[in-house]
Amino acid sequence: MPDPLFVVVSLDVEEEGLFGGRYACRRPSVRNTAFLRRLLPLMERGVRPTLFCAHSVLADDASREHLAAMQAAGAEIGAHLHHWNTPPLPPDTPDSLPAVPAAALSSSLLADKLHTLLTAARSLSSAPVTSFRMGRWDAHSRLWPLLTRAGIRLDASVRPLHGKRRAADGLALSPDHFDAPSRPYTIVTPLGPLLEVPLSVAPLLPGLPSLIRALPGPLRRRAQASFHQWGALTLLPVEHPLPLMNLVTRTLLRRGARLLSLTWHSSEMMPGGAPHIPDEAAARRLLDKISRWLDGLESRHAVTYLTMRDVAAHCPPHAAPPLAGDWTWR
Repeated sequence: MPDPLFVVVSLDVEEEGLFGGRYACRRPSVRNTAFLRRLLPLMERGVRPTLFCAHSVLADDASREHLAAMQAAGAEIGAHLHHWNTPPLPPDTPDSLPAVPAAALSSSLLADKLHTLLTAARSLSSAPVTSFRMGRWDAHSRLWPLLTRAGIRLDASVRPLHGKRRAADGLALSPDHFDAPSRPYTIVTPLGPLLEVPLSVAPLLPGLPSLIRALPGPLRRRAQASFHQWGALTLLPVEHPLPLMNLVTRTLLRRGARLLSLTWHSSEMMPGGAPHIPDEAAARRLLDKISRWLDGLESRHAVTYLTMRDVAAHCPPHAAPPLAGDWTWR
């Protein structure tokens, strides 16, 4: 009998143009939401996607219609914070920005933006909005109590083996997720627990993370900051060909994983929606790769597809190890 395996499929449903080095703060284009219908063949085979929706798509009437149709077909509506264009915005906010580190925002402003986002999401959803992902995997430890206070019960913002990067002035451009577990775990905040479902990530070679941790301080920090570019494989189908997706899958399963988290962006199903999806052929190749990856899983395992909301009922979380980082509360 095939081994049981749980799979969560999620999409960041958001504006186009995020892969060109600038981030639209006003009037972003959200035409890509019309292409969410391309998920329907996957849903017919049992996939139950979670759509992490940014405020840009929740504030657009046409996009809301597409999202409502996907929800009616069985998708979960989650929340996705793009803080650079989620109100409140200062009056002098430019049309776009080259960098948008969440560390530059105060906790109170983040909380206000989160309230705006969740209010918009809950006005669309037929069920409570309890699942969240931070834009650009930019989740710092101070975010966790804000989420639990706002009613979020599950987060999917952590990318293991992804180290902290800093700007020349010391500002954190990305959080420290290097030591995060690869399995679902509990973040215990002062305001209650939060279930974390991290992105499925495995080292390119066994033992590499341990070697990096053994390096002297400055060298270790530099190696950790770039490790995701050369030392880690992820279930991000736009980044890896199918053989490498299969490799990271086998690696995770050998390490005891029983849940896999796969994700991509809504704009990556739209021809021209991202630089690496220039045309219809590229969009079709991406979806074909995902379908063939699922074929391989289903041929070897008894696969059950879950929304993020359903993870807690099927996959008891592990206790987070006693290490410090932005991937847990400290």
